[in-house]
Amino acid sequence: MRILDLVAYLLTLGMFVLVMFSAGTRHADAPPPLIAEEIGSELGPPSRFDEQILIQAQSPQDGVGTAFAVNEEGFWLTAKHVVEGCRDVGLFVRPGTYVAAKDIRIDDNSDLALIKTNATQNPVRFSLDSVLRVGAKGFHVGFPQGDPGEVVTQLHSRSSLVSGGGRYGREPVLTWAELGRTRGLNGSLGGLSGGPVYDSKGAVRGVVLAESTRRGRVYSAAPNAIRAFLNEQGVAYTSGGPSRSVAIENYGDEADRARRLGQVVKVTCRVKP
Repeated sequence: MRILDLVAYLLTLGMFVLVMFSAGTRHADAPPPLIAEEIGSELGPPSRFDEQILIQAQSPQDGVGTAFAVNEEGFWLTAKHVVEGCRDVGLFVRPGTYVAAKDIRIDDNSDLALIKTNATQNPVRFSLDSVLRVGAKGFHVGFPQGDPGEVVTQLHSRSSLVSGGGRYGREPVLTWAELGRTRGLNGSLGGLSGGPVYDSKGAVRGVVLAESTRRGRVYSAAPNAIRAFLNEQGVAYTSGGPSRSVAIENYGDEADRARRLGQVVKVTCRVKP
């Protein structure tokens, strides 16, 4: 190898190593993900040709999930399977503070539910009418495996989520391809169900319903399903107003902030007395 070629090679290698190490130390809890594709074409409407994802509905059991504040009137949104069949449902709204649910409202048409408490604070801002584009970033915040954690994805496609086992159902969902997650969070994302999917403007456009760890996919309720359920229940929510932007560089910090403010909380389900 010629001297000039060797020098060029070493310089290139040095720049690559520098970028890799500097990127890996920005956030200890949520490292930047792999390079994602640019935002592309508009995502089409649900179709009978959409991929079908089969999940087995299990009998109600003790466990944890995630919920987030819809408004300041005591309403929290979560996934139906997080609270369905539970004898007692509670929210850990802040360290050392447990609030029991006063009422649970179940959606008959999707895997969504509302939890009612006396009050909420720092509700999210929704983005349920904006155009969905393939490749758009999604920032999933909650309590995977019962601990604080987050995942960053990009919008991949639509799918049809089919529930088997003890409860049959079919609903159109959004499919997100995983790009990165909290450092040390390996395996299942169980416990993230019910958590919000923030867009890059800090608005919520989905609710986490299921995952495929093997395929690196996260599935969320579609915006129109969320809007229909909230309107059916007469629950007010905010679409406008200020919000904080979320990006690959700060999604770990913003996720911590949402949990610290009590905007995103842990849900506990107890089935047996």
